[in-house]
Amino acid sequence: MTILDDTPHGTGAADRLAELHEYRAKARQGPDPKATERQHAKGKLTAHERVELLLDAGSFQEIEPLRRHRATGFGLEDRRPFSDGVITGWGTVYGRPVFVYAHDFRIFGGALGEAHAAKIHKVMDLAIQAGAPLVSLNDGAGARIQEGVTALAGYGGIFRRNTQASGVIPQISVMLGPCAGGAAYSPALTDFVFMVRGISQMFITGPDVVQAVTGEQISQDGLGGSDVHGTDSGVATFVYDDEQSCLEDVRYLLSLLPANNRELPPGAPVADPPDRRTEELIDLVPADSRVPYDIRHVIEQIVDDGEFFEVHTAWAPNIVCALTRLAGQVVGVVGNQPNAMVGALDIHASEKAARFVQFCDAFNIPIVTLVDVPGFLPGVDQEHGGIIRHGAKLLYAYCNATVPRVSLVLRKAYGGAYIVMDSRSIGTDLSLAWPTNEIAVMGAEGAANVIFRRQIAASDNPEATRARLVKEYKSELMHPYYAAERGLVDDVIDPSETRIVLIRALAMLRAKHAPLPSRKHGNPPQ
Repeated sequence: MTILDDTPHGTGAADRLAELHEYRAKARQGPDPKATERQHAKGKLTAHERVELLLDAGSFQEIEPLRRHRATGFGLEDRRPFSDGVITGWGTVYGRPVFVYAHDFRIFGGALGEAHAAKIHKVMDLAIQAGAPLVSLNDGAGARIQEGVTALAGYGGIFRRNTQASGVIPQISVMLGPCAGGAAYSPALTDFVFMVRGISQMFITGPDVVQAVTGEQISQDGLGGSDVHGTDSGVATFVYDDEQSCLEDVRYLLSLLPANNRELPPGAPVADPPDRRTEELIDLVPADSRVPYDIRHVIEQIVDDGEFFEVHTAWAPNIVCALTRLAGQVVGVVGNQPNAMVGALDIHASEKAARFVQFCDAFNIPIVTLVDVPGFLPGVDQEHGGIIRHGAKLLYAYCNATVPRVSLVLRKAYGGAYIVMDSRSIGTDLSLAWPTNEIAVMGAEGAANVIFRRQIAASDNPEATRARLVKEYKSELMHPYYAAERGLVDDVIDPSETRIVLIRALAMLRAKHAPLPSRKHGNPPQ
C-alpha cells in the first residue's frame, strides 16, 4: 500500500522536499480530520497543542514523527497512521532542555502498541542520557488490545526506565485523559502527577469491572477522577480546572528543579531583601499551644515575596510540603499544620512528607522543617493501619537525607513526633527554636497525670493539686531554654529574625557534603 495516495511523486530534490512537507502535515493532522473536532468537543486539546503550551515557543524538536506500526490482523494492516499515536521529542522550558512525550488520543485512542512504546522508550533513554527532565502528557486508552502481549511488554519497558530515571532526572506525569489498568503504574513511578478535573481519570480496574466483581456502582470520576486522587488516595500531586493552567504550573515547577541529580537547583534574582525582618510572626503564632493557626501564613512571611508551590494541597492537610525560594535559592519546606488535626502526624501525613523529603534529597534541594507537632495521631485505626510502619518512612527519609537541613521549633514539639520532624538527634544540621517552644516527651497536663497521679489522687483538692503540679512540670522541664541548655537546640531566635537566620544558615550549608555508607541501597519501611 502507498503511504498517502496513488499519485506518483517526482524524483527531484524539490519534489522530495514537497513530499516530506506533505508527510509531516499529514502526521500532524492525523488520519481523520474530524478526530480533532471530537477532541475539542470534549474540552480537550490535541497532543500537539499541549506540547506547544508546555514548551517555549518554537523550541520543540520532534523525533520519529513518521514512525508507523508493523502489526497485522484485526484490520491493523489497513490502519497505519504516522506517529502511531504518540508525539515524542524535546524542547525548552524557560530556556532549559526538557524531554516530552504526548499521547495522541485521535489515533487508536492513544493506545500503546509496539511502535508507540518504542518511541517512548527512545525519548526516555535520551532524557536519562542527556540529564534533562521528562514530562509525559497522558491521554491514552491503555494497551492496544489488537497487538496482544507485545503491547504489554511495551509498558514493561516504560516502567523499567521510570525506575532507572528515579532520582536521576525529574519525572512529571500530566494526566489529560483516561489512564486505566497497568498504564496507571508509570505515573505512579514518577515524581509528580498533575490531573485536570472533568477529563482525567486513573484506575486499575474500571467501573464495569468493579460492578461485576463487587456489585458496587460508581462513575469513572467517582472511582478515579482528579478530586478523588487529589484528596483521598494521594495519587495526584496537583489538581486543576483546565489544561492551560495545569501546563503553566508544570512549567513553573520545572523552573524550580535542577535538570538532574548532579546539578543544584537553578537560582533566580529576587528583590526581597535577605535581611528583611519578619515582625508579623511575633503575633501570627499564638503563644497558647492549644490555639490553631495556618502554617502557610508563617511560610509566606519567611520566603521570597511570599510565594511557594505547595504539593498535595488537599491530601493529608495536617502537614504542608512546598517548594519555594530563600534569597533566590530553591528550598523545600515541611511544616506541621495546626489548622488540621492540630498538626498531629498520621499515616498519610507521614507518607506525604517522607516522599517530599526523599525527592528534595535526590535533587539537591535543602530542607527547612517548621515544627509544631503534638505527637502522632492516636487511635485504633491508625495503629491497625500501620502508623508505626508509615511513621518510620518519614524517620527514614530524614535520617537518610544528605542535603542541608535546618529545623525550627515554632511552638510545641512532643514525643516521638518531635524526634521524627528532623530533630538534632536524627541529623539535622541546625536546630533552632522560637522563645515559644515547648520541647518535651508529652504535654504538661498528660505528663503530670502520669508522674503525679498518686499525689493528685490523694489530695483533698485534686484539681488544684493537678494545676500546681502542671505548673511545676512546665517550669522545670518545658521552659523554652531547657533543650538549648543541653545542646539539643543550637539557638533560640527572635521570630522577627527568622528569614535572616534561615538564609544565613543555608548559605553556610550550601557546599555541604555528607557521604552515605557504602551499600547497594537501603531497605526503607514500606
